[in-house]
Amino acid sequence: MDKPLAKYLDHTLLKPDATEDQVTRVIAEAKHYHFASVCINPYWVKLTHQELVGTDVNACTVIGFPLGATTTASKVAESQQALADGADELDMVLNIGELKAGHKEAVQADIKAVAEAAHAGHGLLKVIIEAVLLTDEEKVTACQLAEAAGADYVKTSTGFASGGATVHDVALMRQTVGDRLGVKAAGGIHTKADALAMIKAGASRIGASASVAIVTTED
Repeated sequence: MDKPLAKYLDHTLLKPDATEDQVTRVIAEAKHYHFASVCINPYWVKLTHQELVGTDVNACTVIGFPLGATTTASKVAESQQALADGADELDMVLNIGELKAGHKEAVQADIKAVAEAAHAGHGLLKVIIEAVLLTDEEKVTACQLAEAAGADYVKTSTGFASGGATVHDVALMRQTVGDRLGVKAAGGIHTKADALAMIKAGASRIGASASVAIVTTED
């Protein structure tokens, strides 16, 4: 690993019933363990940003989540609002149906618009491809389109579909983007062994709600 394990981790709370107390606890854990970011729903970005000022932890949120089937204009507006509220990183879901239909130009244009908004607001963009719904060929295409559109990372999963990250998918995504983009593994990563397997396969970021357990597990 080229950095401490904690710095691979996006400490995540995306449940629809998450309360302010739960969000605040996740933020406190992220500050204590120096995770890479706290990943929360857009409503909580302002609070998260305020709590993280002056720390080494970023505020991360989700765009077009969890389906990816909102309009490009709404994804851009959501991105701009999140950045204005203090988000440092955006994890957007690409348009899965358009990808599977082979409408590559539409998929790339959707990502490009959000990438431009993210970078204009000095943010980082990760593109969620929802790998469990794709063939290997579609996974490769999704990564290529994300790269061409100006994304900074590709990400395996929302955690809300029928499956999450796999070593196979992470390795395939890393092979596709080389060292040009980051690869984020998310969904179903509960243990330190899970996280290390993903990093070995090529993940440069891990999305997990079990981040504390992952970093406090003894070797």
